[in-house]
Amino acid sequence: MNSLHGRGRTRWKTALGLALTALMLFPVYWMLNVSLTRDQDMRKSPPDLLPLNGTLAGYRTVLGEQLPYLGTSLVIGLGTVALTVALAAPAGYALAKLRPRGGGVLGFLFLVAQMIPGIIMAMGFYAIYLQLGLLQSVPGLIVADSTLAVPFAVLIFTAFMSGIPRELLQAAQMDGAGPWRTFRAIVLPMSRNAVVTVSLFAFLWSWSDFVFASTLVNGGAHEPITLGIYHYIGNNNQEWNAIMATAVVASLPAAVILVLAQRYVAAGVTAGAVKD
Repeated sequence: MNSLHGRGRTRWKTALGLALTALMLFPVYWMLNVSLTRDQDMRKSPPDLLPLNGTLAGYRTVLGEQLPYLGTSLVIGLGTVALTVALAAPAGYALAKLRPRGGGVLGFLFLVAQMIPGIIMAMGFYAIYLQLGLLQSVPGLIVADSTLAVPFAVLIFTAFMSGIPRELLQAAQMDGAGPWRTFRAIVLPMSRNAVVTVSLFAFLWSWSDFVFASTLVNGGAHEPITLGIYHYIGNNNQEWNAIMATAVVASLPAAVILVLAQRYVAAGVTAGAVKD
């Protein structure tokens, strides 16, 4: 009897979870549905729940007009990942294993840095870049996007590297390895999950950034996809299938990367949560 009752409760929870998941994913499905809908069917009432007379005209528009924006976003995303890992991994190693003086205060400052509104940082970067001549430049936007990712990345690396056995580091030191060689040869290879986690979040933040992009590169020769969608809506708000197709295509790289890196992200985020 208890077994039947337990199975019934499990099925009820599963059904509720599926219903909530479907509710949360419905906007994504509707975006895909609209991207395949013909212009003459766009204002039907009630609307079609399935694109029965679908068209790929919106996706042809994306390939014709939005590819430069997608390419720029890819360059910015990869650049942000490289800069974030290059800065945050040594900093996390230092805080976790070298224990510098004032490390606790520095960790607290990283937490505080994540609370600063992005628009405040964007205006600060604007004033600095205006003096340095870095406005409307891809490297300038990469540096700005990295400021969002580096504090979080340092905390992730610190938590993960704290769990690396100190005996391994002591063995490397006995073999004559200094701190930098120990970091490169032992700590960094063992921190693969943290590297993947940090890289994923840094890429997602830079890929979806609009505040820094609209403040620092708006009107330049190289703009990311967020500005491409913004300009397209502003210039033509009638072709909703093309607008939604652009959103679908812009979501694909992030979705594919998230699926591929899922198990590494789970391990990287929970690192340091349990101590032996």
